[in-house]
Amino acid sequence: MKNEKFLPFEQYLDQDKTKKFLADVLKTADDGELFIEEKRSESLVLDDQRLKSANLDASKGFGLRAVKNESTAFAHSTEISEKSLNRASETIKLLNSDKDQQNSLPPSNVISKLYKDIDPIIELPFSSKVDLLREIDDYARNLDKRVVQVSASVSASVQNISILRPDCDLKLDTRPLTRINVSVSVEEMGRRETGSAGGGGRYSLSIVSEPDIWRGFVKEALRIAVLNLKAEAAPAGVMDVVLGPGWPGILLHEAVGHGLEGDFNRKNTSAFANLMGKQVAAKGVTVLDDGTIPDRRGSISFDDEGTPSSKNTLIEDGILVGYMQDRQNARLMGTSSTGNGRRQSYAHPPMPRMTNTYMLDGTDNVKDMLSSVKNGIYAVGFGGGQVDITNGKFVFSCTEAYNVRNGKVGAPVKGATLIGDGASALKEIRAIGADMSLDPGMGNCGKAGQWVPVGVGQPSLLIGGLTVGGSQT
Repeated sequence: MKNEKFLPFEQYLDQDKTKKFLADVLKTADDGELFIEEKRSESLVLDDQRLKSANLDASKGFGLRAVKNESTAFAHSTEISEKSLNRASETIKLLNSDKDQQNSLPPSNVISKLYKDIDPIIELPFSSKVDLLREIDDYARNLDKRVVQVSASVSASVQNISILRPDCDLKLDTRPLTRINVSVSVEEMGRRETGSAGGGGRYSLSIVSEPDIWRGFVKEALRIAVLNLKAEAAPAGVMDVVLGPGWPGILLHEAVGHGLEGDFNRKNTSAFANLMGKQVAAKGVTVLDDGTIPDRRGSISFDDEGTPSSKNTLIEDGILVGYMQDRQNARLMGTSSTGNGRRQSYAHPPMPRMTNTYMLDGTDNVKDMLSSVKNGIYAVGFGGGQVDITNGKFVFSCTEAYNVRNGKVGAPVKGATLIGDGASALKEIRAIGADMSLDPGMGNCGKAGQWVPVGVGQPSLLIGGLTVGGSQT
């Protein structure tokens, strides 16, 4: 497959003619747009010293959407042409009615570019990527004789977005994305454990393929694997939990973030519905969703409806002050879009989604937090989790955690899960560290069958009274 440049909008459609077409198709709708996407992605996986897979994919298509009140008509096609648009318009016209329009203002045309217009796939030759994976494998095996298996992957993609609406200019965005991931398994006296690490962002592949970067991932994966060789069975019961900074913010993302998306609150299915202006968290807790951080995995110059990305405060000093909105839910709730209308691809309609969600720093010291814990755990790394949006209940597994007894950090524990609900956990935050950090760039978020890249972050936190699931009683 050739790595040719993306075709400009005009190679598919006449802009002026298409804008008039949209004005006619959407004349009785409250909102809508034409979303065109061209995407290429490449991924290579080396597993157990063999190149296990190498994929290079390309796709293109458009999504045509009309919105009326709470209803949406959506059609998509892999053929970007006037003929295909006319066919799609037959679906859109099914939504038309004689009721008055409730148009919201068009998206702003003032946009800040947050990443470079680059194609990270063609930056390095295929052979160089294979050599990189083999070098990662060799390096990991030479670090520790207990290493028995290494899995490494490198991936890159570039997305070319065009959004046309009848009420504003054509918007174009090129969205690069890169990532390296390393998994290391070690074995000692018949016991085998695995650790993983990785990261990336909306930047050149050469950044994450720098030796200092990928070697750091290898060392971290090995550290976690070796640590777990000595891990004891996790305790069980209600106890205080200290969370580490950075990636543990995934708990904040799942247990709180989804509950603050506009659609769940408009439909009163969120645990945070009808709590605007109320105290929903402990004093000092401030949570933001910020899609404007340059080069971050979750950042977007503008969302998938054409609204510029923004820095949105959701909880301020414990008070609920905002939701994340797309255009439809914002209009129905009498507010404005926050630049959070996101979609997986041209074949999916947009919905309110997070970008980079994080908690701001406090003033406490993590050592003081730990010294105050009589019986609890210190959770530094997280794996998968599940959340019920309607009540905020969550279950998360820990990939790195330690026993804490009488203020002292003890042995690592294995098999710990954190169980609770987001609303209660927010109110039980007793200390907030001054060490906020963002994750290394490895988050993906699923909602209604759609996946988008996201970022998370937080400072160290002391939370009282969480239920820890383990094997000890």
